[in-house]
Amino acid sequence: MGITLSLRPPPVTGPHAVGATDVMVGLGKEGSFFRLFYPCLPSAEQKHPLWVPHAEYIPGKIASLGFESRAAKYGAWLMMGRSQFPVAWESPFVDGKDRKPLIIFSHGLTSFRTVYSTLCTELASHGFLVAVVEHRDGSAGATYHLDSKPGNDNPQEVWVPFRKVEPGMKEFYLRNYQLHQRATECVRAVRVLENINAGISEPNIIKTDFHLQALKGRIDLDRVAIMGHSFGGGSALLSLIKDDIFRCVVALDAWMFPLEDTAYPKNKKPSLFINNEDFQTASSIQLMRKWNLGCKDSKILTVKGSVHSSPTDFHFLTGLMANKIIGTRGTTDPQTCLEATVISALSFLHKHLDLPDHIEKLENISEKVRAHIIADVPLTTTSKL
Repeated sequence: MGITLSLRPPPVTGPHAVGATDVMVGLGKEGSFFRLFYPCLPSAEQKHPLWVPHAEYIPGKIASLGFESRAAKYGAWLMMGRSQFPVAWESPFVDGKDRKPLIIFSHGLTSFRTVYSTLCTELASHGFLVAVVEHRDGSAGATYHLDSKPGNDNPQEVWVPFRKVEPGMKEFYLRNYQLHQRATECVRAVRVLENINAGISEPNIIKTDFHLQALKGRIDLDRVAIMGHSFGGGSALLSLIKDDIFRCVVALDAWMFPLEDTAYPKNKKPSLFINNEDFQTASSIQLMRKWNLGCKDSKILTVKGSVHSSPTDFHFLTGLMANKIIGTRGTTDPQTCLEATVISALSFLHKHLDLPDHIEKLENISEKVRAHIIADVPLTTTSKL
């Protein structure tokens, strides 16, 4: 079909092949659900997962782009529903006895666990485990959990739709409530991985060929970071102060609005804000600087020519309707935006997680990429959110 979109991310730059699997532990909304990206054994034969795992994910996501009719939702599924993401689905975990550092990743408003696959695959290629939490607070485009009913031994899918701000509702109170649930879910994902690392059984209730016991003793729980985009950036900040296991945070174009004032003085850990050029306001930058007061190693960077959606996979869609789905594109090509974001994040993570492996220093990267990393912030007058 001519309108079908393809997803064509650039090849990974790290030394590892990358696998992925889904992990769901526990029935009900109180369980944990995340996609895990990990260094894997290279293989000539690979299965690739669908980029959008289910048609239910489409309505909430495209509604945020201004398409709410039933026809638009059906058309979007026709265009995006067949796209596969080039990661080795459920391939075996990389051999060895070394322990891999861990990143917990929180997605943005109306997104879900697969929308940042390009970024997370790139991080995993450099030796990280990356667990992308799918939030069940009503902020995902959609999500689900499994529940069992009396007399039925087979758990059933229960879908959680996107929750809109109702007329007359004060948005801060809804978003702040969701922010705290999101941070709790990030911490819960760490607890699940802690147990798996310790050899404690955490049955994956999703059918999978990946064996979680392969991770026993292979997760470096002394080197755990939290990362997120937009609403997920704010969620990552709150997670940082909720649990001591997180040593630092990388916040991508963070939405500061839902974070309560009392959170700011609690931060004493290194924080890196990587902003896109078209989103932040003077007031939100002031809040970032306020957050960073607690640690001298914290800083703000901006990726020149990028837009708020640049960290997502949408900018690697190709096809006749790609521009309609993506909306505004930045003036910098998506691959350069990705490289600038990843190199900035890796440099920060290697410093503050005390990682021994060599990572290309910011001063040694290509002139093209370095020219798009701005220390501090060029301001716009209004936020696009």
